[in-house]
Amino acid sequence: MESNLTAEPVAGQPQRRFPYSNWGPWTAIGGVLMALGTGIVLSVPGVVLGHKAHGNHLTTFGNLWVQGATEVGFLSVSMAVAAMRGSVGIGEIFRRLGVRAFRPSALKWMGAAIGLYLLFIALYGSLIVQPHQEDIAEALGPLPVQILLIAVIAPISEEICFRGMLFGGLREKLPRLAAALITGVIFGGLHALTGVSAVPPLIVFGFLLALLYEKTGSIIPGILLHMLNNSYALLSH
Repeated sequence: MESNLTAEPVAGQPQRRFPYSNWGPWTAIGGVLMALGTGIVLSVPGVVLGHKAHGNHLTTFGNLWVQGATEVGFLSVSMAVAAMRGSVGIGEIFRRLGVRAFRPSALKWMGAAIGLYLLFIALYGSLIVQPHQEDIAEALGPLPVQILLIAVIAPISEEICFRGMLFGGLREKLPRLAAALITGVIFGGLHALTGVSAVPPLIVFGFLLALLYEKTGSIIPGILLHMLNNSYALLSH
């Protein structure tokens, strides 16, 4: 049952079957915690240097530093985890994290994922509450900088961490749906500080992106959808 739903290898790629990881569930979960901790530690200079004299807010410099530190934490720790076992080059590190070519048929699965997500958003908003997240974009300075950090770098670093490292590691031992659900819960839960009402939709979004990763054999389709989602949220404010 599992094998016929696993993405076929793409020509020119190593023929290793999904998952491409070799670090296991506990290392994957520990990696997420370490990524968060790394981001916090790297944020300290920005918080200290960018703290406003009056109030508890940060300057634009401070917010930029904290946002960048968070994304560096996600990316650097994921790469470190992927490089743990065996001496490998940068290309193999990213391949283990799911940065691989994908077939044109991935477009239909991307469409299915975004369709299901939008359906959930519509039902959730009409039956429960309209999801709302704190707008952090304006604190990051000019629009081009906001786009770079929120719509480009954040989707790349988060997909590499949560789908490439976390879901990949969980999938070594857990069934597809269980691994995707855990990934979605952790991904959505970490956004609670910016808006609790947005957590359930983000759990669903993370769940669908994990399934999309396995179906297409690449995290790139998920990165593209994540960029689309963040771009819409950014430009709609």
